[in-house]
Amino acid sequence: MKLKNTKALGRPRSFDTARALDRALLVFWRKGYEGASLSDLTAAMRINRPSLYAAFGDKQSLFRKVLDRYAEGPASHAHRALEERTSRAVVERLLAGTVDLLTGPDHPPGCLLVQGALACGNGAGATRRELIARRDAGETALRLRLQRAKAQGDLPRDANSASLAGYIVTVIHGMSVQAAGGATREELRRVAAIALQSWPTPGESHKKQLGT
Repeated sequence: MKLKNTKALGRPRSFDTARALDRALLVFWRKGYEGASLSDLTAAMRINRPSLYAAFGDKQSLFRKVLDRYAEGPASHAHRALEERTSRAVVERLLAGTVDLLTGPDHPPGCLLVQGALACGNGAGATRRELIARRDAGETALRLRLQRAKAQGDLPRDANSASLAGYIVTVIHGMSVQAAGGATREELRRVAAIALQSWPTPGESHKKQLGT
């Protein structure tokens, strides 16, 4: 005799989780982690609190999922830039994509990772550490890509991959703060162009190029 499967199927969700995450992303992006209340989130996501907890966990778990969504969507240019053939092309695409992200018309200005970390106080230490860790991971990925470029002769032999990666990340973070303060796309493109002017080229000492 064949037994029937008596496992309860459960009530299917009546909302699109991907769309709900996108709405939560905009709330966190606009208000920061601490500034986004559960009422703000449930209203924007068009769900109630029990549904939020059941689908995404608590607020911190939801924020982690939003950060993953951010990396895979609006900020995905950062991963694609690392696939460029030369170090200069990597940085050029990274800066251009960042400017487009920071000034896009369909979302708040600035960068979620940078603005979110600045907005987190002592009560959200775990979230602040999460944001810093993700930013550090991005800098590490860039540093490793530049190390590979140096090994391939695409950067001067005396170029410091860690310092170059730190420089570009600092420029990006600065542009994010400026964008949140109202800087235009054209203004940020000029900043990116100036940063590229000092990018080292292979075949000559980096120190000589910098005039040191």
